[in-house]
Amino acid sequence: MSQTELAEKSGVSRRMLVAIEAGEKNVSLTTLDRVAEALDVAFSDLIQAPDARDPSRINEVAWAGKIPGSKAVLLSKATATREVEQWEWCLQPGEIYPSQPDADGWSEQIYVFEGCLTLTLRDQPQQIAAGEFFMFASNQPHSYRNDGLVAVRFVRNVVI
Repeated sequence: MSQTELAEKSGVSRRMLVAIEAGEKNVSLTTLDRVAEALDVAFSDLIQAPDARDPSRINEVAWAGKIPGSKAVLLSKATATREVEQWEWCLQPGEIYPSQPDADGWSEQIYVFEGCLTLTLRDQPQQIAAGEFFMFASNQPHSYRNDGLVAVRFVRNVVI
């Protein structure tokens, strides 16, 4: 599709499309949504690096503000047919939350924004530090633990 055709189909000016393609223009998320829709692709597919090994892990800056440090990062995507729950968790030092396996097909997405979370899957602990995220099928034994000296805070999305 030519830039002119894409501009007509998306309602985004050709000049803006040229600037986006050249990486010269900070674009709104709404504009990117319109381009993705016109191309008949998901927003996440539009911004994801073409050589991504795991298509569910995006980890791309989708928006950057005028003030340094202001940004929106699309971390991941998951296909959901019914419901997604979003939880904010805080575990104080030494706290543990053991979880029973969920139903088949359920998954969790964890993003730690403060502290370091120890996530144990089938007796295998792994550390998720602040600024990192992890996704897993939650139909297996798992637990959340704070082995650190400060509170750990994280967002947990449960995809049902």
